[in-house]
Amino acid sequence: MFTGLVEDVGQLSRFDTLQNDLRLWVDAPGLGLDHVNIGDSIAVNGVCLTVVLLDLSKNKFAADASRETINCTSLGQLQIGTLLNLEKALTLSKPLGGHLVSGHVDGLAQLLHFEKDARSIRYTFEVPTALARYIAAKGSVCLDGISLTVNFVQGVKFEVNLIPHTQQATNAHLWTPGQKVNLEVDLIARYLDRFMQVKLDETSTQGSVTIKSLIDNGFA
Repeated sequence: MFTGLVEDVGQLSRFDTLQNDLRLWVDAPGLGLDHVNIGDSIAVNGVCLTVVLLDLSKNKFAADASRETINCTSLGQLQIGTLLNLEKALTLSKPLGGHLVSGHVDGLAQLLHFEKDARSIRYTFEVPTALARYIAAKGSVCLDGISLTVNFVQGVKFEVNLIPHTQQATNAHLWTPGQKVNLEVDLIARYLDRFMQVKLDETSTQGSVTIKSLIDNGFA
């Protein structure tokens, strides 16, 4: 689990193709790799990856990306030198300042445009129709590993604001219109939707999901 609060902006220094999947080498001088072990999880642009190799002398680590991960995320389109948002896995002693993030990317959101909004920047994204149902105004989304609050939703489009600190502490200042970023929807929305589907199947001959059934099962 992660929080969506980026700890360091690293850089892709190398990637290897291994039997049609990828091994990424990431330079992470500010992440604190002294406290990372083989097998630990690190979120790379919002994608939960397992550390498979460490080179502490050069402050870098390697992680493998499966075909499923490559197909569902932007990792397969990365170029050498790309800046990457990095976050180590959440521990019990770490403040939960963002929101609960699994690092399991649901799909890609495309940046349509952005504009100044006082000292912030307002970004408008478009998502696949199948994911739009999980995005709600004042809810949370994770974009390239950044925990953000949704300001506005209309159909398959939504807006978020990035304050100056977020611009400076992440790679968001490099986002350009047309670019696709990794999107993880809110965990609660994802599981509530699944719960509703199951309940609808169970009650198809008995009635429908009600507020009472949601309360009885701890969802409301």
